[in-house]
Amino acid sequence: MGYTVTWNDIRADLIGYVKLKDELGEIGFVPGNCLEVKFDRLFDCLLLGEVIEHVAYPDRFLKSLVKLVKKGGFIVLTTPNGEYFKNSLPKYSDFPNPEIFESTQFGPDGDDHIFLLHESEIRGWARNLGLEVLSHDFFGNSLTCGHVKLQKLLNLLPKFIVKKTEIMTNFLPLRLKRKLCYGSCFVLKVPE
Repeated sequence: MGYTVTWNDIRADLIGYVKLKDELGEIGFVPGNCLEVKFDRLFDCLLLGEVIEHVAYPDRFLKSLVKLVKKGGFIVLTTPNGEYFKNSLPKYSDFPNPEIFESTQFGPDGDDHIFLLHESEIRGWARNLGLEVLSHDFFGNSLTCGHVKLQKLLNLLPKFIVKKTEIMTNFLPLRLKRKLCYGSCFVLKVPE
């Protein structure tokens, strides 16, 4: 859309992939741990896609990320929905001492979810940090994620059917979305 974007990933070998995504605007790649990298500016918006569940201390991680965003800016984070019926990992709040996960955080393949975060946890951290939760949406049902042996069906169905299924999921009552949707997306606003 023509924005100036700074893409950060702990894996430096993603530079080629990042360059493939550079179509409009300006994308710079800064490899390394975002909590240790010295960025040259604060950001208007921080997009955090499927990262926070890989961190031993997600509450502290979010607190550190707030320092990278301008006052009045936004943090958009997606994470697997901890209440999805297929999720079996514990809640972060179930562990009194998550330090045992420090050596396994930020694994190389993205299959190393430590915790599954629940809405109440993220809302609590946001409140403690003075962040406003502008929205919380759910996405991805068992069909669109290919769960419960539906992967083969995904390949057979026309794309418009798969898209319709995802759209229909948005109209479910909230209590059902909490159980049937794979992912959560939070939009948080940093105080002015």
